[in-house]
Amino acid sequence: MSETDESTVLWEHAAGVGRITLNRPSSLNAWTIPFGRELLGTLTERAADPSVRAVLVTGAGRGFSSGADLRAGFEMADDGMPDVRGELEGVYHPVIKALRELEKPVIAAVNGPAVGIGASLAFACDLVLAAESAFFQLAFANIGLMPDGGSTALLPAAIGKARAFELSLLAERLSAARALEWGLINAVHPDEKLLAEAEGLAERLAAGPTRSYAGTKRALNRSLFGELDRQLSLEAELQHELARTTDFTEGVMAFAQKRPAAFEGA
Repeated sequence: MSETDESTVLWEHAAGVGRITLNRPSSLNAWTIPFGRELLGTLTERAADPSVRAVLVTGAGRGFSSGADLRAGFEMADDGMPDVRGELEGVYHPVIKALRELEKPVIAAVNGPAVGIGASLAFACDLVLAAESAFFQLAFANIGLMPDGGSTALLPAAIGKARAFELSLLAERLSAARALEWGLINAVHPDEKLLAEAEGLAERLAAGPTRSYAGTKRALNRSLFGELDRQLSLEAELQHELARTTDFTEGVMAFAQKRPAAFEGA
């Protein structure tokens, strides 16, 4: 069963594998509020169906996800400033929680750039495969923000303090090969073979002991991410504050004008 309409999130289900394709290819699958809501609904309804025994997440076109779509703008809070807290708590962070709480294996097939919340989405999956041309980037500092989507919990658990700070503060691209070397992802495949490899792995897991996988995931969640809810709440609060700084305004303007930002630390 598949969808062929203009949905921003496509769903296919066959042989126990549910495949989610992020479907805004013209923007490298950047996130908007409607997109996030559709993704959340897919995870909490379709992917949660007992007939689905493994889930594969990938992106349409040339990218996995380029992060939040800054050109789409923000919903406004009562103070007339961006309601970042509301967007994170209402849409984006529930997606991350849904991935971690889904009682079946979730595989990310990162077929291109995974940036910002797009990178967080990949990190929140249980197994991450990447194309050779793919890269990961927590680009938040480039617009005066901080990592969200649970990255401040997911990264240290995967790669430790030094590398987590490096990715978060320097906001530089991390190649797929380097991500594999760091232990952030599980495998790198030639671009043309990525999807077949990911589908093969998903089919293997779909044929496996689903309840065993669910128990393993619950135990590892508690061990590795026992404070994830609190961390998501903290990220939302801090991000909301940062969206009220002049550095954020400058960062967004610089991004739109394709020039280096001139931050003042205020």
